[in-house]
Amino acid sequence: MNKIIKKIEHKVIVSVQASHGEPFYKKECMAAMMQSAINGGAAGLRVAGAEDISLATSLTDIPIIGITKPDPLPENWKDIVYITPDFQSAKSISNADIIAIDGTSRKRLHENLADLTDKIHNDLNRPVMADISTLEEGLSAALLGADIISTTLSGYTTNTIEKDNGLPDFELLEKLVSSIKLPIILEGRVWSPEDVKKAFELGAYAVVIGSAITRPHLITKRFVNITGE
Repeated sequence: MNKIIKKIEHKVIVSVQASHGEPFYKKECMAAMMQSAINGGAAGLRVAGAEDISLATSLTDIPIIGITKPDPLPENWKDIVYITPDFQSAKSISNADIIAIDGTSRKRLHENLADLTDKIHNDLNRPVMADISTLEEGLSAALLGADIISTTLSGYTTNTIEKDNGLPDFELLEKLVSSIKLPIILEGRVWSPEDVKKAFELGAYAVVIGSAITRPHLITKRFVNITGE
């Protein structure tokens, strides 16, 4: 497990995902986007679903962080655990090198966080990345056995929605780095090389970038919104 995690140290990971109805929601488009990220120097990919994970592993041997999530997201997504919520979900993506799970304090319908982490370790022999939204959740996930802590869900839960200000949560990153002796990943609203530089200066182990690289419609929207129309 440590060898896999070591491969992403001080590196950039690219999240390559698309939803139903988006132009890139095609196998050949996803493959092209993954290969483009790899060609650009991505040290890892974050990918949703067993099919796309298999596609990624056919293209590269860099670490693949796997998740499951519903598509489309339910209307109450801010209030529920939906990223790899249970062991069956985790088992379905055991072809990934690292399994990311929801590590927030929101109500869980299946295994508790400790049991889910243990099952992934013991039954799947995979490292666990806990996507959290607060320092308290990060501390809890670390105590319960997570191997990596990520700021992924800061700003995307009801309790942290005020953090969704278009900027990465550097404050949370700093607190996690100073409080937890585990790899801490910055993910969420990373839009510029300056954001990546600052994250590493603050002690991030790695940085995950998604929309700024792999969601052309959102990139376009940011520019169009400047016109105020």
